[in-house]
Amino acid sequence: MWKQLLMAGVVLGAFGVASPAHAQDDDAEANAEADAAVQAETPVQPEANPADVESIDAIIAALYDVISGPAGERDWDRFRSLFAPGAVLSAMVPRPDGSHPARVFTYEDYVRFGGAYFMENAFFERESGRKLLRFGNVANAMSAYESRNAIDEEPFTYGINTITLVTDGDRWYVVSIAWDEVRDENPMPDWIEAPATN
Repeated sequence: MWKQLLMAGVVLGAFGVASPAHAQDDDAEANAEADAAVQAETPVQPEANPADVESIDAIIAALYDVISGPAGERDWDRFRSLFAPGAVLSAMVPRPDGSHPARVFTYEDYVRFGGAYFMENAFFERESGRKLLRFGNVANAMSAYESRNAIDEEPFTYGINTITLVTDGDRWYVVSIAWDEVRDENPMPDWIEAPATN
């Protein structure tokens, strides 16, 4: 996991949180040290294919495409290139006692355990609908999905990925993904819009 307090300092600095005038010099030095420390710990991001990150539609399509396929290796550099440094993923894990703790991990964690699973197992996931909200350079997509073991089989599960995205004006980045599955007590909401057909 990323060092949360260190990252918080960088984020606050990046978004221009005002500090008292007498503390600005100290804050600038502390922020520079925090930036340097985070850069030293942050792995170099692979270069993204511009077509994968040019729009919200493109980056979401790339997310589903890169994890889908027959048993075998995935293009993990392509996967990494879709995320902002420090991005997190969260899976809601239902337990027999009715609780639903969140399992929070990095995209590198997903590469490790997902990579091992995909080497032995086919997995295909596609978007079946979406509800998108956008404000300026930030967006949230509630992306309904269907997961299959083979393209021509019935889905073995349905759910929603909630994907938070940002753009720097040049490209889109995934900041976080959290997901939960459809269950009897957790049906697919009727506000999910079916994808457009060509």
